[in-house]
Amino acid sequence: MFDKLDDILLRYEEIMNQLSEPDVANDTNRFRKLMKEQSDLAPIVEAYKEYKQAKQNIEDSLAMLEEESDEEMRELAKEELNESKEKVEELENKLKILLLPKDPNDDKNVIVEIRAGAGGDEAALFAAEIYRMYVHYAEGRNWKVETMECEEIGIGGMKNVTFMITGQGAYSVMKYESGVHRVQRVPETESGGRIHTSTITVAVMPEAEEVDIQIDEKDIRIDVMRASGNGGQCVNTTDSAVRLTHYPTGIVIYSQTEKSQLQNKDKAFALLRAKLYDIECQKAKDAEAEARRSQIGTGDRSEKIRTYNFPQGRVTDHRINLTLYKLDKIMNGDIQEILDALIAADQTAKLAKMNE
Repeated sequence: MFDKLDDILLRYEEIMNQLSEPDVANDTNRFRKLMKEQSDLAPIVEAYKEYKQAKQNIEDSLAMLEEESDEEMRELAKEELNESKEKVEELENKLKILLLPKDPNDDKNVIVEIRAGAGGDEAALFAAEIYRMYVHYAEGRNWKVETMECEEIGIGGMKNVTFMITGQGAYSVMKYESGVHRVQRVPETESGGRIHTSTITVAVMPEAEEVDIQIDEKDIRIDVMRASGNGGQCVNTTDSAVRLTHYPTGIVIYSQTEKSQLQNKDKAFALLRAKLYDIECQKAKDAEAEARRSQIGTGDRSEKIRTYNFPQGRVTDHRINLTLYKLDKIMNGDIQEILDALIAADQTAKLAKMNE
């Protein structure tokens, strides 16, 4: 590990030297790549420098204990020694986590697709609530949310909704939300007061650039039509809606959220690229079944990951056996505690796998 850290330190110094060269700023691509690499390595370098300083402090404290006869100074040296030993242990664990192989999609924006499952109207109402939960969470992190597709029902529910979250590292945290979310509560339409169980599915896909996925024009049919549903002025009066059909996979994308046909076409293609890229990622994960099993539920869409129990005011994440009794706050977007626990569990599982 320490050989690798020394190599990273040398590479970081090389990058800093290159960034100080006057010609680098003129080459936009090279400058961007160097800045990205510098940003990725900076936390590792910072932690490693702290680690080396703590190791030096241990040596200095031991030397002082050997040379010093004054009891008060010896106590100070012992205190410094214990603190430095604790810091070394803490930083060793931190460095191991920082050196874990990084998911290449972690820095990407995400496209989230929520679909009502079992439970009829109640599932559609819950889908709308989970959508709002993610919107509140994203806004709390100053991320941008843009709706791409939405099929609403008259009572305020959503059969399905697809939206993009744009923000640094969005995929690195949102990827843990993929799976089946279950709600247990008494629906407003239930006169007998019986608790019903409904489900929705959440799919989180990294945004795919054109370089990630090439789409052959021969594989696509593009249809334009008049938008339907509640669109407001202009939306229903022009042929602005776009439907893409991808022949090889059978995927159909319908986009009508914008007034402009061009904007709807761009959104439809962005969603198609993300779905095709997601299929490729799933194939790669299936090929590495053992590695996938060692991760904390970031892939299997059929996996029941979480239950929201309204009568008891609790939310349980089944992957890590975490139960929190703050349902109202969570439904209002306060999901960071759950995400942090999932990230920590995922890192622990990966570290254990590395140590086998």
